[in-house]
Amino acid sequence: MGVQLTGKRSAANDPAAAAVRQDNDRVIETSIPARLDDLSWSGFHTRVVLALGITWILDGLEVTLAGALSGALKESPTLRFSNFDVGLANSAYLAGAVLGALGFGWLTDRIGRKKLFFITLAVYLTATAATAFSWSVGSYALFRFLTGAGIGGEYTAINSTIQELVPARYRGWTDLVINGSFWLGAALGAVCAIVLLDPAWFGPDTGWRLAYMTGAVLGLVVFVMRMWIPESPRWLMIHGRPDEAHAIVDAIEKSAGQVRDGTKGVLPKIRLRMRSHTPLREVAHTLLTVYRQRSLVGLVLMVAQAFFYNAIFFTFALILTDFFNIPANHVGWYILPFAAGNFLGPLLLGRLFDTLGRRKMITLTYGVSGVLLALSGYLFSIGALTAQTQTIAWMVIFFFASPAASAAYLTVSETFPLEVRALAIAIFYAIGTGIGGVVGPALFGVLIDTGSRTSVFAGYLLGSALMIVAAGVAWRYAVAAERKSLESVAPPLAFVE
Repeated sequence: MGVQLTGKRSAANDPAAAAVRQDNDRVIETSIPARLDDLSWSGFHTRVVLALGITWILDGLEVTLAGALSGALKESPTLRFSNFDVGLANSAYLAGAVLGALGFGWLTDRIGRKKLFFITLAVYLTATAATAFSWSVGSYALFRFLTGAGIGGEYTAINSTIQELVPARYRGWTDLVINGSFWLGAALGAVCAIVLLDPAWFGPDTGWRLAYMTGAVLGLVVFVMRMWIPESPRWLMIHGRPDEAHAIVDAIEKSAGQVRDGTKGVLPKIRLRMRSHTPLREVAHTLLTVYRQRSLVGLVLMVAQAFFYNAIFFTFALILTDFFNIPANHVGWYILPFAAGNFLGPLLLGRLFDTLGRRKMITLTYGVSGVLLALSGYLFSIGALTAQTQTIAWMVIFFFASPAASAAYLTVSETFPLEVRALAIAIFYAIGTGIGGVVGPALFGVLIDTGSRTSVFAGYLLGSALMIVAAGVAWRYAVAAERKSLESVAPPLAFVE
């Protein structure tokens, strides 16, 4: 379903013509989306990648610390976690992310992307610092829940902003690399764990606390970096602030050295009726009726990758310590190659999502991930792997699984209208994480507690099956959104013929 664009310009709009024209019915005619997509890559876009990627680095740090510190939490003289307690606390983090995504996702569409950046970051920083002072299993789980709420809110605001600021021809690769930067944080978390869990440096109840304080301190840097990112001009133009949107695009073009003049041709325009907000009933109608098929695709991709990722990664350290007898303070060394595979996947395969296309690459990455997990799971079950070869197997699997997981967010964030984009991301993230992510770590904690490799293999087969089913759904129903404007992939609800 394409947007009907018009290339008409009045004499009043001449050469560098104002991109916004407004009438008394609050209908505007604007070329802002076309101007944003017409830009070449510039320093502005690099700054956006850095400012948004740093958040994913923090998330990677959080999740890695949770996994790498599980052994230390079990050995803590204060907390004395069991494997079930580890899985429960990780599930609490994900449950917080689910509720945070829903609440903050609604606010992101309501009050804008930029404001939410600072609200969600404040929640994250406060809760992470508080985790360092946990005194019981209950308090630790509560603070992890609140940390997750902050990160969940970040997912919605950041993925919306990526789509709305980055030119269409770079959108897929940029989205995947920013989401993949999670694994730079994972590597950082692994290094922190190696140092802070070394008994020669810190006691058993001190190192893990300092690890969480590290995350809080690093998060302060993000406040400064967030100043680089403007509010989404696409969001502003629909929410009754077209002049502000126009000024931001002017500034972006100027900073990029790409100011348009009359010699560069006419850009297409769209007509939009401005609104203050989008009623929830219209959101429901859009997701459940107008775009029912896209909703199914988004849901399947989110559930599959959430179970696959969270079940395996949150219990990564437990597999190494319980089945391969790796000391808890050595787990970080095994996370480093695992993180490398996860980051290199989006970095090296990301451009293919913009060239070969979304459907082909989503199908490939989901399918290959599922098959490889089943194969490595079988080898694990028969005892054919060492700690080193198991880590290599995970590294290869997640080279493909990492871009697959990021593609789920890419799919949801670019295939729904602007007015419901953030809430759509939140809803599908919440359902996917609720079904796949919250259940996964707890389930695998129980399976690992049995001490049976066969039981763990059964869990791997479940994750494998979900990924392969998702690959089939993507091949049949995914939208070929590569190199297309957001407005042509999903016209705004405010679009006027």
